[in-house]
Amino acid sequence: MIHSMTLIAIICVALTTYATRVLGYLLLKNRTLSVRQKCILEVVPGCVLISVIAPYFVRDNPADFIAMAITLLAASRFSLLPTVILSMLSAAALRLIWLH
Repeated sequence: MIHSMTLIAIICVALTTYATRVLGYLLLKNRTLSVRQKCILEVVPGCVLISVIAPYFVRDNPADFIAMAITLLAASRFSLLPTVILSMLSAAALRLIWLH
C-alpha cells in the first residue's frame, strides 16, 4: 500500500507540472513568441520535476551526485538513448566503487 504522504507528494508534483504547462500558454496566448521562447516553455515542466527530484540525489550518496553530474554533461552532448545508458552505467559503477 502506498503511503498517504507519498501519494500527496506525487499528486502535488503532477499538478505543479501540469499548471506550469497550462499557465504558460494561458498567460501568453495573445503574444507572439519567438522560437526560443517557445522552447523555454516546453522545458519548464521538466525543470519543475527535476527541482523536486534533484535534492534526493545530493543529500546522502556522493556516488549519486557524481552520476547526476555525468548525466547532465551527457544530456548536453548526446541524444536521449546514449544519455540514459551512460547515466545508468555511471550510477551503477560509481555505487559499486563507492561502496567498496
